[in-house]
Amino acid sequence: MTTEQTNEDQPVKTNWDATLAFWVLRVWLGVRAIVTGLEKYSTTVITQKPLMDPTTGMEDASGALVDIAHKVYALTNYNAVPPSLASKFATEPLLPKLLLTPFYALLGPVLILLGVTLLIGLGTRISLFLQGLLYVGLTVGMILIHEDGGIAWLGIHVALIALALLLARHNRFGLLKNG
Repeated sequence: MTTEQTNEDQPVKTNWDATLAFWVLRVWLGVRAIVTGLEKYSTTVITQKPLMDPTTGMEDASGALVDIAHKVYALTNYNAVPPSLASKFATEPLLPKLLLTPFYALLGPVLILLGVTLLIGLGTRISLFLQGLLYVGLTVGMILIHEDGGIAWLGIHVALIALALLLARHNRFGLLKNG
């Protein structure tokens, strides 16, 4: 700990360990939300290319083709949840379609928005709280379709957010730090 002087010449203790811990959580949770949101816009495209002869580097004389898979991102690829989970959610009576449709539509953009606001420190506490509520909502869905692995995974995220909220008073840089 170091000691800084305030305007009233009262010493204020600075706990840099807690500040650094908060920054690590803030960056990790922000990047995690952004990348998760961006992944909602990805898909795998398979193209066929001629098989190359490894010794000559030329196309195989037989004309054989190989499938090459690569990931692409586009707004038209948006998919909030994998089809296997979407079909499970569709049959769950406690998840009415009236609620699922807007939730699916907003999930990716909200994850990106909350991740960006957390990274830049715009209303950090509010951003963390809303991210926590989002993960709680996702957890409810996982509980209803009995996806125990997903429940545990989301529980870890909620615990990290709770820890970040406890450390938020050590936030030193950000816009609207007190929010």
